[in-house]
Amino acid sequence: MVGLTPAEDRSKIAFFDVETTIPFRVGQGYAILEFGSILVCPKKLVELRNYSVLVRPANLKLITPRSVKCNGIKREDVESAPTFADIADTVYDILHGRIWAGHNILKFDCPRIREAFAEIGRDPPEPKGTIDSLALLTQRFGRRAGDMKMATLAAYFGLGNQTHRSLDDVRMNLEVLKYCATVLFLESSLPDELIENSVTTTTPETSSRRRRNIKTSPLQSPADHQTGENSTTIPILSFVSSAEAQTDPFDMSTLRNEIAPEVLQSDVPMEEEQNQQSETVTSEGTCDQERFLELDKMSISSIRATHVPLYDGSQTMKVQLCLGDRPLQLHCPHLKVRFGINGKFMDKAGRRRLNFVVDLYPSLSNVLQECDNAAQTISVDSGSDSDWNPAVIPMKGFLNCPTARIHIPTELNGDVDRYAAEIHQKEFSGAIATQKLISSNPKAGEIESLLNPGTVLDAFLSLEPYDYQQRAGIRLVARKLVIH
Repeated sequence: MVGLTPAEDRSKIAFFDVETTIPFRVGQGYAILEFGSILVCPKKLVELRNYSVLVRPANLKLITPRSVKCNGIKREDVESAPTFADIADTVYDILHGRIWAGHNILKFDCPRIREAFAEIGRDPPEPKGTIDSLALLTQRFGRRAGDMKMATLAAYFGLGNQTHRSLDDVRMNLEVLKYCATVLFLESSLPDELIENSVTTTTPETSSRRRRNIKTSPLQSPADHQTGENSTTIPILSFVSSAEAQTDPFDMSTLRNEIAPEVLQSDVPMEEEQNQQSETVTSEGTCDQERFLELDKMSISSIRATHVPLYDGSQTMKVQLCLGDRPLQLHCPHLKVRFGINGKFMDKAGRRRLNFVVDLYPSLSNVLQECDNAAQTISVDSGSDSDWNPAVIPMKGFLNCPTARIHIPTELNGDVDRYAAEIHQKEFSGAIATQKLISSNPKAGEIESLLNPGTVLDAFLSLEPYDYQQRAGIRLVARKLVIH
């Protein structure tokens, strides 16, 4: 460590990263193998001080070949290293009362720090605010650089390969931020048509929104959020006072308002927002019904999985499910809710991830199983060793009663309690059925009150394969729900 002192002021930003073991069974936690941090001047974004240390876990058997493959840290590398309890005072001094920054820290690194302190019976450090560059860059820079992983962003800017070692990754994170800020600064002076012609893949926001000056809003403090032992809801803070107007697009503090909104699942690549299909009924909705396939009009043998690029010119690929040459999206009528909303997990913005479980009838179960087979085959063939989570979940204690979990996607706007799915109500007047739009951006409470066990609904679903942190599978994402 370079000259860190407990008495110094807390104005510096603490960029940090942890390397951990990879759990190899359900319910197993992570063990920190390395902690690295750089204290950064908030005005110049230059490195002031750094600290990096290997950490010996309580159980060396947690360092498996899969863990070594991820970060290269072997058992012999940490056998003589200090334990986390040995370095806890230093880590606390680096982090407590400062703005925390890093790539995907809200979902991964922050919880690991809290867990490590809990394991040694100590209160964890608390941030003054957080900057998660994964959410920030996906929202502001867009998916022009691919899946927004650090390795992909570094390759996009020609910064070399990611080493998955803490201090190297933190320095790479800083460089990526500077490059992205420079591009946004230059784009702020270009005509819209030049930006639109040069950026082939963007976020749903328009180029005019990207270029507008961002107004600051009151700073959030820890008291504004509900906290808990396993909570990852952490306040977000600008580099400067909220009273100062931010007009310089090169100043990273102007991006503060874009940190909180959830990107469309940064840990799982997702499609851009798609319009949705409805039944042949009168509807107030705005969804494009032709995109969603009816189960009785499908040939299961035509289902296939294929690799597609994330953006033009990229070598980064993702898996997409298709029916022939058409992206596979399903209209699933008359589904019965078995378990209502589960929202115990948080996304990177501290927003609850909402999902519920439905019973499957045979035709839908067969389609999902075929999708599983196709996606898993191409995943294995491409070299993935991730554990596969099947889309069809059998119910324990029941015969022939398969279920599936449906996810509600989060919204891109700044309202942390809204979700990106249309909710409709089906009504009947004699023989005529109508669909009344309840909400195009429902709040969590609205969704919870409607999706009770026994509720019957029609679902318009995107099927999105994912492979993240040694777990892979197919996510069923609700684009539109019609409540009966």
